[in-house]
Amino acid sequence: MNSNSKPSLWQTLLPGSGSLWRRLETLALSLHILSLFFGLAGLLWVVPHPEWIASLPPIGIQAFSLSMGNGGVAYMVFGMFAAALMGSRLLGVRRLLMFLIPAVGISLGSELLGTSTGIPFGDYGYLSGLGYKIAGLVPFTIPLSWFYVGLSAYLLARVALQHQRHWLIHFEAIMLGALLLTAWDFVLDPAMTRGLIPFWMWFQPGPFFGMPLQNFGGWMLTGAAFMTVANLLWGKEQPILNRTELLGPLVLYGANFGFALTMSLGSGILAPAGLGLLLGLGPALGLWWMAQPAAAVPAKLESGDEPAQTEADSTWDTLEDPSLVGVK
Repeated sequence: MNSNSKPSLWQTLLPGSGSLWRRLETLALSLHILSLFFGLAGLLWVVPHPEWIASLPPIGIQAFSLSMGNGGVAYMVFGMFAAALMGSRLLGVRRLLMFLIPAVGISLGSELLGTSTGIPFGDYGYLSGLGYKIAGLVPFTIPLSWFYVGLSAYLLARVALQHQRHWLIHFEAIMLGALLLTAWDFVLDPAMTRGLIPFWMWFQPGPFFGMPLQNFGGWMLTGAAFMTVANLLWGKEQPILNRTELLGPLVLYGANFGFALTMSLGSGILAPAGLGLLLGLGPALGLWWMAQPAAAVPAKLESGDEPAQTEADSTWDTLEDPSLVGVK
């Protein structure tokens, strides 16, 4: 592609094609992390000190009520946008949709089945604070969180194993990605059900801080299901990313894991935090480090050995179509 040629309208609008979309991605990720931080401050400091809330002027009390009522929705919506923009840049829009649609559809189906029948997670129900409930059962934000944490977890697992060539690599990546996703729930679930403001509740008592062990089997099953569908849809176009490109998914996963970890520790729930570090954040950091440095991963077209980008178009702020980069 000639670097001096005029871009088409599609190239201009395509997410990931230009610097505008990179700025939007950074903004969405920053707002997501900022929302997580304010959520922690509200749940762990403001709520336990009602005298501070009472000292606020009326407009302050109204603002606090508004933020507490919509904070959970905001951080998950921002997370979804951050993951969608990041995924379109790293994978291309087509491959992003091949992950997003199964992730949202299968996780929503599992959650609707779980809240109505107890299968596959156990008998539970959502309270208020996470947005409009689909069919009166599942907040619309929940499938979004499955998508953006699931995408981060799967990319970390898949890219770290990309140098392997045996047939089990797909199974290993799916199981490892599902485990990273489930490890996040090890830490998140106890804090969100046993904190000062619970967001869902268990009607079926269990041995793991009041929840059944079946819950984690349901998480593994659901995560593995949509990761398998995405893997099959990608076919030979599996992502090939370097350590620098994988930094975004690591930050997204780490921010959400850090939120859950801080919530658990702030609520005095220590054991799940240790289990999550052992099975989630620790392996995620290790997998990121296993990815090859940028100089060691030449981007190639699927049909040959010719580089997908010329020297003149060597950055993501050019108008190269990301769906042509990093496929094997």
